[in-house]
Amino acid sequence: MIFIQLILAHLLGDFILQPNSWVAEKESKKLKSKYLYLHVLIHTVLSFIFLWNLQLWWVAVLVGISHFIIDACKLSFQTNKNKKNWFFIDQALHVLIIVGVSFYFNEFNFEFLRDQRILKIVMAALFLTAPASIFIKILLSSWTPVPETTGNIQTESLSSAGKYIGILERLLVFTLILVNHWEGVGFMVAAKSVFRFSDLAQAKQRKLTEYVLIGTLLSFGLAVLTGILSK
Repeated sequence: MIFIQLILAHLLGDFILQPNSWVAEKESKKLKSKYLYLHVLIHTVLSFIFLWNLQLWWVAVLVGISHFIIDACKLSFQTNKNKKNWFFIDQALHVLIIVGVSFYFNEFNFEFLRDQRILKIVMAALFLTAPASIFIKILLSSWTPVPETTGNIQTESLSSAGKYIGILERLLVFTLILVNHWEGVGFMVAAKSVFRFSDLAQAKQRKLTEYVLIGTLLSFGLAVLTGILSK
C-alpha cells in the first residue's frame, strides 16, 4: 500500500533521520537553514525508495514539495507559545497529504461508514471521552471536596490532568474488553490503586480519598458497561 510506504518514509525522515541539532538550527534560521532543504531532500529520496516505482516519481516529488511548504509555514509562524500546537498541525498536514495521495490511488474509500459495528464502536469510544467526563462530573458535583494543604503535602494537581487520565483509562479499558483481555482491566485497576491511593493516604484526607474512589469506580464502570454493550 502506498499509504504504508509513505508513512514509513515520513516516520524515518521526520523522527529517525532528523537530529535535534537540525531542528534547533531550522527554528533559529528558519528558511535560511540549510538543514530545512536537506530534510526535504531526505523525505523525497525516502519516498522514492519506499515506493520503488519509476512511474510514481511524481508522488515522491509531491511529498517533498508539500513537506517543504508545510515546514516553511511552521517555521515562519511558530512561536514558543504555540510550538506544541504547530507540531501537531505540521504532522496532521503531512499525514493528510499522504492520505490524499492514497485516495487518488483508490486505497481508501468510505464503505466502512456503512458498517454498523464500526460505527457503534466509534460512537462508544466518543462517548467515553468528553461526554463520560461530564456525566461523572455531574454525578460527583455534590461531593466535590475543597483542596487543602496538610503539612508539606499539597493536593493540587496538573491542570485538567484528572480529566485526561480518566479519558485515557476508559478508552484503554474499552479496548481491552473489545479484544477480550479482561485481565488487563484488572491490572489497570490495581495499578491505579497503587499510584493514586498511596498519595491520598499520605495526604490523610478521607473525603478526598472517597471522592476519588467513587470517581474511579464510575469511570471504570462506564467503560466496562460501554464495552459490553458494544461487543
